[in-house]
Amino acid sequence: MIARVEPLTTTRRLAGPFDYRVDGAEVEVGALVRVPFGHQKLDGVVVGLTDTSEVPDEKLVGLGDVRADSIPRDLVDLALWMAEEYCSTPARALALVSPPPGKARTLLWAAPTGAEGRLNDNQRALLERLPGPAGNDLPALRRLEKRGLVTIEPRVARRAPQLNPAPDRAVQLTAAQADALAAIEAAPGGAHLLHGVTGSGKTEVYLRAAAAALERGEGVIALVPEIALTPQTVARFAARFGDTVALLHSALSDGERYDEWRRLRTGEARIAVGPRSAVFAPVERLGLIVVDEEHDPSYKQESDPRYDARHVAAYRAYQTGARLLAGSATPRPETVYALPRLRLPTRVGGEPAAPRGEGAAAGARGESGAAGSARAAARGGDARGLPPVRVLDMRGAHHALHPDTRRALTSARKSIVLLNRRGWSNFLNCTSCGKAWECPNCDVALVLHRADRALECHHCGHKEPIPGRCDRCGSLAIARHGAGTERVEQELKQALDIPIFRLDADTAALKDAVPTLLRGFHEAPRGLLLGTQMVAKGHDFPDVTLGVVLDADSTLRFPDFRAEERTFALIAQLAGRAGRGPKGGRVLVQTSVPDAPAIVAAAHHDSDGFLTQELERRKAFGYPPFKDLIRIVTSAPHDPAPAHAASTAIARALTDLPETERLGPAPLFRLRNRERFQLVLKTTQRAQAIHATKAAVDAAARDKAFRAVNFSVDVDPV
Repeated sequence: MIARVEPLTTTRRLAGPFDYRVDGAEVEVGALVRVPFGHQKLDGVVVGLTDTSEVPDEKLVGLGDVRADSIPRDLVDLALWMAEEYCSTPARALALVSPPPGKARTLLWAAPTGAEGRLNDNQRALLERLPGPAGNDLPALRRLEKRGLVTIEPRVARRAPQLNPAPDRAVQLTAAQADALAAIEAAPGGAHLLHGVTGSGKTEVYLRAAAAALERGEGVIALVPEIALTPQTVARFAARFGDTVALLHSALSDGERYDEWRRLRTGEARIAVGPRSAVFAPVERLGLIVVDEEHDPSYKQESDPRYDARHVAAYRAYQTGARLLAGSATPRPETVYALPRLRLPTRVGGEPAAPRGEGAAAGARGESGAAGSARAAARGGDARGLPPVRVLDMRGAHHALHPDTRRALTSARKSIVLLNRRGWSNFLNCTSCGKAWECPNCDVALVLHRADRALECHHCGHKEPIPGRCDRCGSLAIARHGAGTERVEQELKQALDIPIFRLDADTAALKDAVPTLLRGFHEAPRGLLLGTQMVAKGHDFPDVTLGVVLDADSTLRFPDFRAEERTFALIAQLAGRAGRGPKGGRVLVQTSVPDAPAIVAAAHHDSDGFLTQELERRKAFGYPPFKDLIRIVTSAPHDPAPAHAASTAIARALTDLPETERLGPAPLFRLRNRERFQLVLKTTQRAQAIHATKAAVDAAARDKAFRAVNFSVDVDPV
């Protein structure tokens, strides 16, 4: 028997699989093995078994050690598909589906046999605490074991992740929820988009669909954008299904991650909940995959292979015959185009979303928030409908907060403020000579972080002290431009006599910092949650009555075809955090572009109108879902010539692709001291373009002239 093995290496220059002789050991596809490779030994994965090999028998080498854990056959197939689909290598893809490092932890478990015997007080007390693990009392337990009064045996001990399950309560489904659930159950192997306004009960539909899958003897994967930022969804799964839920994410300890993976692999747990990497959970008889908040860009992996967990989930559902359920209040245009929609048009217990134009029209006419609320009541909505949104024009403003925003924050007991920019100031410059402080490693401005007393690069992490004077001309006239969350926090503390909770990448760096901060905000009788896009993720705070978006048009300034989509989603998601309780709520949106289509649509709660316009725009300009994008980046240290030459060579190899537009090579800004060039393909022939791209990149990677060049391929870039 010959085993075909992919060594787990990161290089593109190694083209496997390689044949090894199987000498007696039982080996299956998915086995994790240690194999000799040249003068070293490498870990590898068996991807195939055969009876013959092109390698002569005398040159075949035998396999080394075989690990007890293995990868399920369907995940091996998934990894090999990913390697092709994302122009990566089998080894890099197989590493994603491999079990986490570690082994099971065992302890000695003591239990009484029921036999009777003469006991002293200490022995009697010891027996009363059993069954349980043996500790410092092991010698005493051993003496009782010899007398036949106790049994002691090794037992695997689970290292369970910390969870704060919410109390599970019986919920009566709305008619829309019941219809959605019926449509899901009526379509085995089908895919649906659950498009529901914020607070419409999407999670309850997920839970009911998961329960139905378990009743059929099937397993479930539930994907969430980020565990720490979606605690309610995770808590509700844990409350509803208990120990049958396994939690998978990178913040777990090695032991916790291994134990949760092992519980899924053995079938002890049937539901995997986690961020994008949980799409690779070893769930047997997979029957349902849920993708919550499917619009969230964190489902895209930033390192090779640059997979999109939403696309991988769709393929895995197709591969296993599972149902696929994607949910969002602000779904991506691609998903709306591809999947049939199930609608949840009202908040649970509320009225339908506000008619187009009502909330935003009040802001355009300059009506106060109270007047907007009165209009909302007059049109028949109740306190649990979507909150009215008022757009505040910031053209000509000299302060971060509009006067109306200040007044609203002063009167609100609980509010959430979104500013999608961290730090104190965006950049510094000398008003005498014009110098701007930039990162020495990247072609970007340094951001002022006052608490750290440093200028920092948000790309490579470079830090340097805040300058007291210009090192070019000696001037003391150094201006600070823009405001980030750190600066706005200081302004709010000076203006308001309430606790301020800041949530951004700076405050969330420590383990458990996010749940601790969110719990503090939830328990405070009054408070303000300030932060970047983290505060717009699926939080549920019923006592929040005010939502504020600062500099709402900042995302529109990015040179990205998704800028409109992201702006709309950010505002709509933040608006969805307000007014979930009986007191209702309102939303204020500060912007210098009040007439921007994405902002107007978000203020109107007009998801359908925005999606219609966005799809028309993308069709006209040839963007997804009407054409697929492939982005190839080459980089080299210090000298741009090798990166440019490699990008040009790849472009030449892709010249004759049918129905494909080629853009570039074009220079990108320097990043981490590497000069970069990019090539973009827009194509209607996805499979052919991916195959040709992989061949061209692999050929360039093997060319000794490009030895110093790194290659990055991003299919479906976000």
